[in-house]
Amino acid sequence: MESSPALSALLGLLLALWTAGAVWVMLRASGREQKSLASRKLALRLSRLIEEGPAIPLLVRADGRIEAPDRLARWIGLDKVPDYLSELSGPDGRGLTEQQIDDLTRNVRRTQRTARPFRMEVAVVPGSGKSLAMHGSLADPAVSPGGAALVWVFDFSDSEAELAQLREEAARAREDFGALVGLIEAAPMPMWFRGADMLLRLVNKAYVSAVGAESADQVVADQIELVETVNGRTAAQVAQQAADRRQPIERILSATIDNARRTIRVTDLPLMGEGIAGYAVDIEEMEEQAREFRAFREAQRSMLDQLSIGVAQFDAAHRMTFANQPFHRVFALPPGVVNERTTFQQMLLIARENGRIPEVRDFPAWRNELAEWFLRDEPHEEAWPLPDSTHLRIIAQPLPDGGLVMIAEDRTEQLALSATRDTLLRTRTATFDNLFEALAVFAPDGHLELWNRGFPGAWGIDPEVLDGHPQAEDLLEAIAKNLADPAAVSRINQVIRAATLDRKKSDDRIELSDGRTLDFAGVPLPDGNGLLTVLDVTASRQAEEALRERNRALEEADAVMTRFLANMSYEFRTPLTSIGGFAELLTSGIAGELTPQAKEYAQAISLSVGKLTEQVENVLDLSQSEAGLMPLRKTELELLPFITQIVRKQEGRILDGELTLDLKGNPDKSVTADPQQLRRAISQLLDNAIKGTPRGGRIVVDIGRKRGETKIIISDNGRGMSQHELARALEGIRMAPGGKGIERRQGLGIPLARQLIEAHDGTLDIQSRKNGGTTATITLP
Repeated sequence: MESSPALSALLGLLLALWTAGAVWVMLRASGREQKSLASRKLALRLSRLIEEGPAIPLLVRADGRIEAPDRLARWIGLDKVPDYLSELSGPDGRGLTEQQIDDLTRNVRRTQRTARPFRMEVAVVPGSGKSLAMHGSLADPAVSPGGAALVWVFDFSDSEAELAQLREEAARAREDFGALVGLIEAAPMPMWFRGADMLLRLVNKAYVSAVGAESADQVVADQIELVETVNGRTAAQVAQQAADRRQPIERILSATIDNARRTIRVTDLPLMGEGIAGYAVDIEEMEEQAREFRAFREAQRSMLDQLSIGVAQFDAAHRMTFANQPFHRVFALPPGVVNERTTFQQMLLIARENGRIPEVRDFPAWRNELAEWFLRDEPHEEAWPLPDSTHLRIIAQPLPDGGLVMIAEDRTEQLALSATRDTLLRTRTATFDNLFEALAVFAPDGHLELWNRGFPGAWGIDPEVLDGHPQAEDLLEAIAKNLADPAAVSRINQVIRAATLDRKKSDDRIELSDGRTLDFAGVPLPDGNGLLTVLDVTASRQAEEALRERNRALEEADAVMTRFLANMSYEFRTPLTSIGGFAELLTSGIAGELTPQAKEYAQAISLSVGKLTEQVENVLDLSQSEAGLMPLRKTELELLPFITQIVRKQEGRILDGELTLDLKGNPDKSVTADPQQLRRAISQLLDNAIKGTPRGGRIVVDIGRKRGETKIIISDNGRGMSQHELARALEGIRMAPGGKGIERRQGLGIPLARQLIEAHDGTLDIQSRKNGGTTATITLP
């Protein structure tokens, strides 16, 4: 049968539709399979995410059945997840406790009824040792319809340990903070805290007391600063500077604390992002002690500079910190050794170069031995003999800080004095033993210390009695046996006591039983002892008696001489006056005209009578002056006219000798004196000047006044006298040796002039030199 084209087309269309449907079915099936595979992969991935997640879901249905991963069983210490919530407690105490299950059940029921979420913590679970946190809420109906509760279980075991540690640290920090706050509050020093804005936030009681405020709140409210503005910077600005530098700033300044100016050390301490803390330490006492120490050190060093002993100080590093001037001189150190901080070893080297240390064979080893002085516990002393015979006494005094004080004393003079003292002691002993006097030295306590060999012999006692240095009482007891009056021994005791205890000098005389007479005296010595001197005056006493007898005879002879001189003045002058008068009568021719030769004889007689009269008057005046019988009739005299008259009388002799005489002086000068006696004194001196001046010579008479005294100077340029001749001229007439007769020396002029001037309370001074002239100076009051 033939098909129609329409049927073929319909069949073709149906076949195409079938094929298209088959292809669509195949494609859809393939898409579903792919979606199913993707869903399985997503579910597996979500399951693994839940397994690896920090939380485990626990689904609790309305009937108490539970669904959870097996990992939850391991967290709560069970082998597998049970079917019901009440079965989370396992055997042997594993799993949750009954109380924990009850709390969880109650929270779950409440969430299922009210949809209110809950949170709870489960302490360490037995069997697993984990701490769990549970966050519960009503499950989404897509997850579980019918009012199920979804509980997410978190493991915060590590967080719990950290949290416990943090709690412990927080508690400890709170305790420490409380203690720190209490400490700061009770601190005796002002302390404060500033915020980031540099304003005061906190102060302690000491700060409040220092600024004189009522409370800390007032200080913070009024921003009362303890530290004043210094150099234009306030305390807040200094604190800001410390914050900017992130370093503490410490400064020393003065502040008013408790109404008194005190020196304080202020510290601003920046805190990491918290602000600035500050505190002030009162260092007034420390500063005062430092000032006192500096003053003491300066005074000590100034005092050491005044000592004659060398002193140097070294620090713990063996560097020289001080040396006085005597130390520089002893070791010949150059200036600046202290400023250069010279070491001990360098100082020894300098001293060695200058020859101021002993000669040693191994200087480095010797120097190292001296360096051990710094390590000693006690002072060390050495004697250093130097090459120039200087002897040094070295003392090394270690210091507690490891330093050393070195003292150098030059004992050269002391050793020389010691040797001299030993010599003097030996000399004293030899002198004591060979003195004519008997000597003994008593100590203040009364015992005999020293005596010479003559002491026991003077008192007639045995020398062995003195060997034991007996007490004065025992010695006097032995002496009393040899006294004419034993009771008189108390006088010796009083003299010894006065010399040793009363420090007074006293003497006395005592008679011995053998007829001897002793003079003894007590003399206090500078060392506190007393010296008893004893002298045998037996012969002296006998001679004294003889002298007394002779003195009485001399006194009687002196009285006879006085009467003789009083009569001789008349007896000598009367015959001479008569002889002179008769010679003048013969010369005048009253007895007849004389021959030229007779006239010459008569004139010679008159001249000899004049000279003899003058000599007799000189002898009488000199004798009267020496006997104190010179009569003076003082009147007011103008010196220049008075001396001019004396010179005029010698004018002939001056012209005959071709001499020049200069008379100088103020015409207003006057003195009170006896004109006759003063004329005789000046005439004698002028006469000697004329005699001693050769022809053509010059004589000067000068009248002056100095310091209330009148001086008359008579000088010449004649031949002068030696010192021996001048001494003989001043003696004039003296008694001959043996006291028998009169021995005449160079004449009576100078001695008579001196006696006459001394009778006027004046003085005569004669200076002469052989071939150099003579100068006589008369000084009158």
